[in-house]
Amino acid sequence: MAVVYVTEQGAVLTKRGDRLRILKEEKLLLDMPCHQIDAVMVFGNVQITTQALAELLDQNIELALLSSRGRLRGQLTSPMTKNIELRLAQYDHHRDEAFILQFARRVVAGKLANEQTMLQRFMDDHPEIDLKSEVESLRKSLRTVNEAASVSELLGLEGGAASVYFGAFGKLIRADFAFPGRRRRPPTDPVNALLSFGYTLLFNEIGSLLDGLGFDPYLGFFHKPDYGRPSLAADLLEEFRAPVVDRFTLRILNLRMFGPSDFQLHAPSGGMHLTPEAMKRYFAAYEEYLSQSFLDAETEEETTFRRCYRRQAERLAACLKGAGPYQPFTWQR
Repeated sequence: MAVVYVTEQGAVLTKRGDRLRILKEEKLLLDMPCHQIDAVMVFGNVQITTQALAELLDQNIELALLSSRGRLRGQLTSPMTKNIELRLAQYDHHRDEAFILQFARRVVAGKLANEQTMLQRFMDDHPEIDLKSEVESLRKSLRTVNEAASVSELLGLEGGAASVYFGAFGKLIRADFAFPGRRRRPPTDPVNALLSFGYTLLFNEIGSLLDGLGFDPYLGFFHKPDYGRPSLAADLLEEFRAPVVDRFTLRILNLRMFGPSDFQLHAPSGGMHLTPEAMKRYFAAYEEYLSQSFLDAETEEETTFRRCYRRQAERLAACLKGAGPYQPFTWQR
């Protein structure tokens, strides 16, 4: 199954029979069976026919509408998968402070473990790069996660670990791009632009998955509810940041798939982002990366990151229904 990215400005998303079609000025850009599509992400000025919208709803295909720079404007979700029992369990657990703390500890532990693995893997492949102190610092932070007495304490621990991790991240970049540290709102340089864009894609995909499975994506546990923010998607995003977005960003930079000319400055915000043509190449590489299989150390079976997204969402659903503590995704070397 695939995610379809529609970035061609002025294109029209329509359908014929059970096939999704994208046209621009009578030129056919895409013709694909709906049963092969998980989600559609539309960027910027793209028209969508009512027939295509109806088909997406009938086929239970998520549609996300984003600005040309990747800001989520809204989503269209089929009502067929709404699971009121799961939502009631989610609301009940949101009132349980002990559950929230336990869940938050596991989310942070998964995130730190994957960041540690990220640095250790790079150091194993490039022994001339010394990351021992950063790896040890993350290991020390990981050991103290279960000692945190509150979510606010965990947020402080996570913030300190992020400072160490992103301090090391610049050492992993072997292309001619400087990394001044993590800059988010707005991303001020190409590396931060790639990180922010990747996190946005991952965040939107996890949010759509949670919505489709019947969760309330706006009611999180580690990330407190905030107006307009899918906080539960932010919770599940954490454990996938390093192995998905950070690793992919390093890959496309170190393979020199993008250069300075592939980025442009958005003058009103001061933020850096990919040019439209570079964005198309980014999506092709991103989909290739997500479709690659790897051996899951836990199940000893071949899997992909997208299957892992769903597994983690299903684990959370089982956890909320009383099957035991949440087990985060941990990326093995």
